[in-house]
Amino acid sequence: MELADRLVLVTGASQGIGAATARLAGVRGARVLLLARSREALEAVAGDIRVRGGRAATYPVDLADPPALEAACEAIEREAGTPDVVVNNAGSGRWLAIDETEPGQAAAMMAVPYLGAFAVSRAFVPGMLRRGSGHFVNLTSPAAYVGIPGSTAYSAARWAMRGFSEALRADLAGTGIGVSLVVPGKVASSYFENNPGSEERVPGIAHLYRTLSPEEVARAVLRAAERGEREVFLPFLLRATLVAHRLLPRLVEWLVWRTGWKRPARG
Repeated sequence: MELADRLVLVTGASQGIGAATARLAGVRGARVLLLARSREALEAVAGDIRVRGGRAATYPVDLADPPALEAACEAIEREAGTPDVVVNNAGSGRWLAIDETEPGQAAAMMAVPYLGAFAVSRAFVPGMLRRGSGHFVNLTSPAAYVGIPGSTAYSAARWAMRGFSEALRADLAGTGIGVSLVVPGKVASSYFENNPGSEERVPGIAHLYRTLSPEEVARAVLRAAERGEREVFLPFLLRATLVAHRLLPRLVEWLVWRTGWKRPARG
């Protein structure tokens, strides 16, 4: 799929991977729809796209607010039409052990990314089915493949994104609508600044992988849409680790545990 003149919707587009993806899609000639909570931040990204000659529209909305999200999707359908590509990038959540996590925090982590991605995708599937084409690109983390100590609700929400991607792909098989899952390692963004204490819980094995820029991930996201790739892992060493996990799951799980967060010793 060529992106020129296509309608590309990006959630979590106010910063990080989402903003980089929106900017790159605009440079490639797509008409870009930006969704996130902050109107001011969205307008700044949209302004960057327009300055470069691109086309962008903003829809400030909290993806964890179902009525507001439904209204935003209806407005998009009415004002812009059915997107050709939907990038479900929005995510939130701290790395906390189960006994450190309030039930409301766990619900919020499941609301975004998973439930928000579900609602956005559901809103535009009917139009894609009528048209016979479309593509979803969902983002998750390596925690969707290997449980990480000290991040119970976060890991579960990322597993939900993986399961959603596989189920949606099966649901839409033969319709002309594709589904990609992009799995980046650690990315240089404001995530860890906004979620204090989480970076310290990244397992030591992850330090073997180079830190990615948001722009690198953005290129992978759009390439997945253009080529219809099923799964994309980056950097390469992460892909190698997850392949090893399929062959030797207990070894990789032991390495993650051995180099990961440990509960304080009892006195």
